[in-house]
Amino acid sequence: MKLGFVTEYKEERVKFAAQAGFDCLEVVVNPGGALDLPSMTKDQIENAAGVFKENKIAVGMLHCTVNHLDPDKEKRAWNNKFMIKTMETAKQLGVEVISCNTWGDRSKTLQDNLPVYKEVFKEYAKAADANNVKIAMENCPHMGSYPITIGNIGMSPATWKALFDAVPSKAIGLEYDPSHLFWLGVDYIKAVYEFGDRIFCVHAKDTEIMRDVYSRTGIYGEGWWRYRIPGWGEIDWKAFMKALNDVGFNGNMAIEHEDPVFGGERTDEGLRLGLKFLRQFIG
Repeated sequence: MKLGFVTEYKEERVKFAAQAGFDCLEVVVNPGGALDLPSMTKDQIENAAGVFKENKIAVGMLHCTVNHLDPDKEKRAWNNKFMIKTMETAKQLGVEVISCNTWGDRSKTLQDNLPVYKEVFKEYAKAADANNVKIAMENCPHMGSYPITIGNIGMSPATWKALFDAVPSKAIGLEYDPSHLFWLGVDYIKAVYEFGDRIFCVHAKDTEIMRDVYSRTGIYGEGWWRYRIPGWGEIDWKAFMKALNDVGFNGNMAIEHEDPVFGGERTDEGLRLGLKFLRQFIG
């Protein structure tokens, strides 16, 4: 298992990862971004690959940001082509896992989003198989304000089952993030055992519950939880790592840094602390 963090592509971030002792990075791929693979030439991709190789940092995962289930059919078609092209070019960076959010139409229920999901991800599964990559769905709910709307339909064990039943291809799995499950009240350890064979990569992020706020606002309030660097929240990391080991997980793990305490000028400090904490479980 390699340890990394999530980042946009910048040579400076690759050098920092090497200097700090990380093994890999999860690199964001978005239209017009620094690593817009579908729009890059072969030489441009090879130059980026050279930066990673020179610094001995692997590209552990690519994260494709587009809305795969966009309710606008023209936008959806463009986004789907972008994702498939990303899968086709990923091998030039030695990448085996493409992560994404299973964005849906916020105005629809999970069941009403399933037909479009099935249509799109059946084609994604074919492209993944053809290019020897896997698709890992992240489980952040991306909730909107009250009345609650869900941006990412693949947010929980119940929805994962519905998605896997709709498209049973083993090319589609999870980018497992315990931090979201924790504040949602989901048993994040039990779910590892239930979906272990579908966990392709992991986001290392912790969650802190502000119980004094929660006791006044309830679940629909704001400010009663926040994301933290691994080890600075309430996730039982020893139990979580044991569960991953028990199910034979051998993918990569990336710190998704959304900790407000270690933000801004303290960003790199937070990444170093998170890495130090995780190294006790991973050599």
